Amino acid sequence: MTTYRLGADIGGTFTDIILLAQDGALLSKKVLSTPDDYSRAIGEGVQALLAENDVSPGQIAEVAHATTIATNAIIERRGARVALITTQGFRDVLELARFRSPHLYDIEFRKPEPLVERRLRFEVAERIGGDGNVLQPLDVAGLDAIAERIVADDIEAVAICFINAYVNADHENAAMAHLQKRLPNTPISTSSQLLPQIQEFERTSTTVVNAYLRPVVEHYVSTLSDRIREIGITAPLMIMQSNGGVLPASLVGANPVYIIESGPAAGVVGAQRLGAHLGIPNLMVLDMGGTTAKASIIEKGEITIMPGAEVGMSQMGNRLIQGAGYPIQAPTIDIAEVGAGGGSIAWIDGGGGVHVGPRSAGAIPGPVCYDQGGDQPTVTDANMILGYLNPNVLVGGDLPVNFDKAAAAIDDIGAKLGQERTEMAYGVHLIANATMYRALSGVTSEKGRDPSQFDLLTIGGNGGVHAAGLADTLNIKRIIVPPAAGLFSAMGLSFADVEHHLVRGFYHLVSDIDAARVNETAGELVAEAETLLIDEGFGDPAQRDLQLVAEVKYFGQSWALPIVFEGYPVTEDSIAVMLEAFGTAHDQNYGYRSDEEPTQIVALKLIGRGVSTLPRLPDRVARVGETMAATAEREAYFGPELGWHPTPVLPREGLCETSRAGPLIIEEYDTTTVVRPGWSAHLDEWNNIVLERE
Repeated sequence: MTTYRLGADIGGTFTDIILLAQDGALLSKKVLSTPDDYSRAIGEGVQALLAENDVSPGQIAEVAHATTIATNAIIERRGARVALITTQGFRDVLELARFRSPHLYDIEFRKPEPLVERRLRFEVAERIGGDGNVLQPLDVAGLDAIAERIVADDIEAVAICFINAYVNADHENAAMAHLQKRLPNTPISTSSQLLPQIQEFERTSTTVVNAYLRPVVEHYVSTLSDRIREIGITAPLMIMQSNGGVLPASLVGANPVYIIESGPAAGVVGAQRLGAHLGIPNLMVLDMGGTTAKASIIEKGEITIMPGAEVGMSQMGNRLIQGAGYPIQAPTIDIAEVGAGGGSIAWIDGGGGVHVGPRSAGAIPGPVCYDQGGDQPTVTDANMILGYLNPNVLVGGDLPVNFDKAAAAIDDIGAKLGQERTEMAYGVHLIANATMYRALSGVTSEKGRDPSQFDLLTIGGNGGVHAAGLADTLNIKRIIVPPAAGLFSAMGLSFADVEHHLVRGFYHLVSDIDAARVNETAGELVAEAETLLIDEGFGDPAQRDLQLVAEVKYFGQSWALPIVFEGYPVTEDSIAVMLEAFGTAHDQNYGYRSDEEPTQIVALKLIGRGVSTLPRLPDRVARVGETMAATAEREAYFGPELGWHPTPVLPREGLCETSRAGPLIIEEYDTTTVVRPGWSAHLDEWNNIVLERE
């Protein structure tokens, strides 16, 4: 009996569902997302996919899911009503925050309002010193009074963050145990469980965001698990984390701060696995969906992990620009995101300037050409006018489109600027490219990397349309469009490993410690990771991969860089190697290194991976049963210098290993790839479309 791995990825416009067999046979379904209840689209889509392909629920061996539920809840302010309990004197940590402005000279900028209003931030008498010793016992009677206020104010979740709990969690644990007896149905998040490390503002913010999201995510995970069981699938539900690993849904519900960047992470993981298989160590990943475009890099075969992120704001495509959102300290793949998807709306400001995004037409009503009530022109409408997209149907014929309505919408915005239809549509296309360029440069040139030294792997339903134009701008010479590129994030879920990221505060100058002291703290993390992995079925030591990481900085700096130790247990030699690696990383990220300044470790982190006995990546992936139009031809526009060209349109299967010169349009169920003049395309052995610049 053939077994399958099931992947489901929710996007702003479409929900993508795939079934992947060990031999690489791919079954897929693309359905419109259901914003009122995102789990409904998954349930209905999975049932339809199983029925259409005569697959029984018992053939599903793994279920992995990437979701935007946490992201949407915090952006739209639909989280829980939260109370914060903190040490006496630290009530206003969230309000004080750190002074950062995303725009240096914007005098009207205001920091986002705290997720917990001041009257719901409660102080309790207690104090633990920086050395971990108890200076003032916990006031239990004070907790009883706070519990009464929590009940009276209909609080849905509680966050506890005491000063110096990162070195001694006894007071936080005691407070949680006491409150759980008084508030048995109220979820409680503690900073010492989520983030036992220094910096009270980041620790408080992380704990509050977790509490804010927890009821929403717990309800969603429970609903989705029920839908999957009702279908008859017994495999456990795994959720993609922001760090690129998957976790059991039961753990995710209590720790939603780990999944805020769940959706974008899946595509990067898939790209990293594919790059390793193809022997391509340096990849730039562009994921252009219906609402946003995301960019990330894979360097020397490794995904770039950030120790934290800001959430709840419109991303600006640059991790160096901060201050517009809520900081969280949870390992997150470095992804720059901009509002430039296929559904991004083109609009004119008061000065006559044309903008694309960040507002999106979303799944409902969608672009004008979807003919579902949308009346504002989008990037998809512009691309259809330019001949890049099929003017009759999309999604393999499942989605009829209305070319005339798209043309009327583009004409309407063009008339306001005195531009004819083609000129206006190409302008929208170029503005979308310029916005995505910001994201791509934000993860490369702005961090000291040369974009031309990377290959561009493009995924998402719209990435292939824009890839060649972006590559010309960035001087990139090769583009890879994987099979099922529009569903690649869903497919990337099936390549991911189970991962646990554990952390302990370890605030010491490197000159004051030795290997034994590092191993003492690291040993606690190793034991915890191994217990978790064994409980999840990775009993064989060969199935457990452990990686120890130090958060390192020069003494006096505020922020640290993650540096991997070579093996565990740590030796004096591996500490020296770690220090050299830190100097190199600091030079690459900040432009200098110093071998004289004292170096400090602020935390130790352990990444525990469960390695499946099944190969995570097939030798080749091909969609089963895809029927696309035979080779045809339509006019496509490639800018004022090249003009309109009669352009062959063919399915992926119409290519071969011999290069074919552009212009070409490769049309598939889930995506379209535009091969501009000056580029050629061929298929490689993994069934990727490879574009090369002449």
